Amino acid sequence: MLKIGKYEFKSRLFLGTGKFSSLEVQKQAVKASETEVLTFAIRRLDIYNPDQPNFLEMLDLERYTLLPNTAGATTVEEAVRIARLARASNLCDMIKVEVIADTKTLLPDPIATLEATRILVEEGFTVLPYTSDDPVLARKLAEAGAHAIMPGGSPIGSGQGLLNPSYLRLIIEESPVPVIIDAGIGSPADVVQAMELGADGVLLNTAVSGAKDPVKMAEAMKWAVIAGRLGYEAGRIPKKPYASASSPQEGMLTS
Repeated sequence: MLKIGKYEFKSRLFLGTGKFSSLEVQKQAVKASETEVLTFAIRRLDIYNPDQPNFLEMLDLERYTLLPNTAGATTVEEAVRIARLARASNLCDMIKVEVIADTKTLLPDPIATLEATRILVEEGFTVLPYTSDDPVLARKLAEAGAHAIMPGGSPIGSGQGLLNPSYLRLIIEESPVPVIIDAGIGSPADVVQAMELGADGVLLNTAVSGAKDPVKMAEAMKWAVIAGRLGYEAGRIPKKPYASASSPQEGMLTS
């Protein structure tokens, strides 16, 4: 069971809802993934216009916890304002904090992310900040009261996988709160790697919505999370420089 603040989840796969070819494909992919958490950019959801297509209307919201994010924010003030809007809209008190520092790389602003996290924690939000793979910053975010840490595996939407697994492992080992690998996932193999490092979960979007068959990819990601987590809990054998016989020589019959 994954616990984040007051929330508990059986699934460790968080799924983004953007960039699907249609709301129907999105709905089928969400179902295939068996996720319990759906994330979306509050600034891209026209919650006040009933005539606009709304993915929330396509889903049984009793089955999902919504995780609105502050995508598009470039300052502390913007991120906090978007989070307050999400809560005022009765979507959820859980918020993914994104404060982007650069439009080309979409890397997070570490100082603004930390400050926005502090403010929103004080206001009673369940805060999940999107951050870089910096172990020191991850520690400071946890100390500021973040309920989970969401370091990127690689740049958003790049599909490059985990570029710095060593630092991600450090974050996971030192974090007192759950660590959700977010951004850069490209394939089920990337998901398995993240989970085998000890991550508590993964959040992905483009890897599913941009796949040739998003529904099949969503199901593949579901099983990758399960396999990776079981592998981590089982404990892999150590790597050795030389061969080691699977059948010991002791006790074998001699000719």
